Amino acid sequence: MAEVFVSIGSNTQREVYIQRCLDALDAQFTKLQLSPVYESEAVGFVGDSFYNLVASFKTDLPVGELSKQLKQIEDDNDRCRTAEKFSGRTLDVDILTYDALIGKIDGVTLPREEITENAFVLWPLAELAPKARHPVLAETYQQLWLDYDKTKQALNPVPFIWRDKDLSA
Repeated sequence: MAEVFVSIGSNTQREVYIQRCLDALDAQFTKLQLSPVYESEAVGFVGDSFYNLVASFKTDLPVGELSKQLKQIEDDNDRCRTAEKFSGRTLDVDILTYDALIGKIDGVTLPREEITENAFVLWPLAELAPKARHPVLAETYQQLWLDYDKTKQALNPVPFIWRDKDLSA
């Protein structure tokens, strides 16, 4: 089974849609692990702040099938596919890594560039898997976060409970 890391974000009814996403992931995949939840400003557009976190799980689905499953979770949670690329959304779930695969696989670019570009991806990933290594850069996520320019994006831990589990930093 492959180990997968995904980013999860919502800026519309954030608590509701993040909870629903976690329920769906937990129902479909094994060994679900979760980072703390963070609040971040919208990037690329003016809009409400997002809640973001990173999840890891095991799957035997190929990359393309996994991508379809994650898009279905988004669709099941009122994701509007006709909205502008940079706009508010109920739910955004993106594959960050799939084992150590590199390149474009089934239409999915791995690892996802956002890992090193956005604090709302890198910080939760570094919290969840500090010793894991970026497949291309070979640096740990903890080291990448230590080296990240933290003045680029405002990001704050928020209190969050899912199924009696505290996902607060």
